[in-house]
Amino acid sequence: QVQLVESGGGLVQAGGSLRLSCAVSGRTSSTYRTAWFRQAPGKEREFVAQISGSTNLTLYADSVKGRFTISKNNANNTVYLQMDSLKPEDTAVYLCKYYGVLATLPEYWGQGTQVTVSS
Repeated sequence: QVQLVESGGGLVQAGGSLRLSCAVSGRTSSTYRTAWFRQAPGKEREFVAQISGSTNLTLYADSVKGRFTISKNNANNTVYLQMDSLKPEDTAVYLCKYYGVLATLPEYWGQGTQVTVSS
């Protein structure tokens, strides 16, 4: 089993910054990827950013490219999402996902952390 715990959410004014953390524990694997998704009220859950376990390759949604940066610290199995130049439309619950390359492999989700950006 794998456990994910997100933290770092909060209320910030437009143009501000926040850094989210996703602590991953349990039976982890370097072949797994970690990603951030977000879900705003009444909207579908959407992909934000991803980092691979072994190569540190990153991928971003167009809506956050150039403003958000995903990174990880292998020493403490934590993935970060640095969010700069925040906009009101970034307001959502941000969730961490840990999953393998194959769709048949188990995937794990955290409980989410609320990010609210005021205008």
